[in-house]
Amino acid sequence: MLDDRKTAILRAVVQEYIATAQPVGSSHIANSAGVNVSSATVRNEMAALESEGYLVQPHTSAGRVPTDRGYRFFVDHLSTPGRVDAATTREVGEFFEAAHGRLEEMLHHTSDLLTRLTHNAAVVLGPKAEAASIRSVQLVRLSASTATAVFVFGNGGVESELIEIDPETSDAALAAAGAHLAASLTGGTLGDIESIPSTGSSSADAVCRVVGEAILAATTDDQVYVGGASTVAESFEAVEVVRRVLHTLEQQFVVVSLVRDIVDRGMSVAIGVEHGVEPLSACSVVVAPVVVDGEHLGSVGVLGPTRMNYPQALATVDFVSDRLGRRLGEG
Repeated sequence: MLDDRKTAILRAVVQEYIATAQPVGSSHIANSAGVNVSSATVRNEMAALESEGYLVQPHTSAGRVPTDRGYRFFVDHLSTPGRVDAATTREVGEFFEAAHGRLEEMLHHTSDLLTRLTHNAAVVLGPKAEAASIRSVQLVRLSASTATAVFVFGNGGVESELIEIDPETSDAALAAAGAHLAASLTGGTLGDIESIPSTGSSSADAVCRVVGEAILAATTDDQVYVGGASTVAESFEAVEVVRRVLHTLEQQFVVVSLVRDIVDRGMSVAIGVEHGVEPLSACSVVVAPVVVDGEHLGSVGVLGPTRMNYPQALATVDFVSDRLGRRLGEG
């Protein structure tokens, strides 16, 4: 455990490096609020912090920069939690008040919103369709052999799938299948599809079976939206680091696993190698679950360099996740 003076000096180094991205010297820290000691004392304490693994000196004559351990101590001992300012509060409020239409569009725009607010890459995981309640089901014939099935979910999601039907299927059989699906599934979930009883008509049953297979296949993928990948790339000078970060963010499965693992571990911040994704070892991730009526339906987060503004990122992610949860709860 660090004493009060080392804690104040480490906090000042982290804050200065976050702001400038330049190695921090002892003379600058000596003049920081809350330190109030000589440059020589700061120099000795910074050397001690380096030996303990909280700081590192990139060059012999340069100042020092925080290590992952230094950032972790800073995050775990934030003197005051970050707060969203009035402008951010207003922008987020106006965004969700105007958020109507398809759930997919809202989640996509939410990732763009987080990027604008934090200047980091943003990740939004939406609720799984199979867990959402079904609000309505409709079947519409398009031609002799095709129809479209439209499922509207309680969380605002909409799934529409083109299905192929037997050309001999009558309009009456199609209507019977649509009515049967609506009666059997409205208020339930997609998990109920496999236990739908027979309609008593082989033709209508065939349509129900095709619709069930199509909608289940269409909703197995995770809803994940990544915004601002180019923004986080601008935070690194090394071309190879940029290449690794961008390549990893393009892999949906990796991003989903990364966010879910952090949330499952009960963490809100994973710094550097803590998240276990080696290509992103130069990055930190700040996440928050999206909760509706006590149920975890998704997650939002930001990914940026380890020198990200943690107080601001934590406050912004928490605020957006809360407002998104409220919006989903309103349907």
